[in-house]
Amino acid sequence: MLSSSRLVLLLAGATVLFSSAAGAQHRRITATVTNLAPSNSISFAPLHVGFHNGTFDSFNIGQVAGPGIISVAEGGSGTQWLADLAAIDPTATRGTIGGLLLPGQSASMSFDVNVGLNRYFSFANMVVPSNDFFLGNDRPLQLFNSSGDLMINSILQSTNQIWDAGSELFDPNAAAFVGNNDLRSAQNSVVAFNFAELAGFNGLTTGAGYVFDSQLAAQQNVYRIDLSSSPITVPEPNSAALVSAGLLVLGFMARRKRTAAHPLPFSTIRGQPSA
Repeated sequence: MLSSSRLVLLLAGATVLFSSAAGAQHRRITATVTNLAPSNSISFAPLHVGFHNGTFDSFNIGQVAGPGIISVAEGGSGTQWLADLAAIDPTATRGTIGGLLLPGQSASMSFDVNVGLNRYFSFANMVVPSNDFFLGNDRPLQLFNSSGDLMINSILQSTNQIWDAGSELFDPNAAAFVGNNDLRSAQNSVVAFNFAELAGFNGLTTGAGYVFDSQLAAQQNVYRIDLSSSPITVPEPNSAALVSAGLLVLGFMARRKRTAAHPLPFSTIRGQPSA
């Protein structure tokens, strides 16, 4: 029969094993976004991201944009986009990276992701100035393999990957970053690629104070998302609780055993000094 001390050691080892097994499914993912556009060219609203199970699809080319992607493309808030993701996949890890990203600027954020459940990645942000232009993936990207390893380290976005939501008419006076976005008018079209229209804002003063000059050509890289992964230890709650309870019980048993083996004098137990 195992002694109490050996059982304590075995349970302590089990705690480490449980922690390691759970931690293998949890990774700290750091995402760094960089605006690669030329000076005085396009800027980007904050990037909305989600690590999920692959069931979330926020838009499709050639189809009418839904409220979620419109919340990104018209004003950049993305509130509905994040809410849609949470409704479709409650286990998803969601977040928003940085603020307004001017040409040449970067921003970073870290996320604790259960890569066993959430292997896929979606992102979206508004391109400004514009009425309803945005970056995003129209189908989920698989970031992690079955072992939890990161499969994609960098996501480049070029001018040819700038989307037009088709939800708002082109109008510099109503465009975000150069006009009053509250004056927008419905376009009632569908999602399509479009970057050439951005040159229509040339010469206008932006909200950041610079005079806009598109300078954009086909296949020109304008945005990058860099991803890195590192391990974290997250013990399973039930397993950790059981192991901790077992250690407490064994510790109590060991203490009782020592007390029984070396009883105190009766007078001392009763609170009186022994003779």
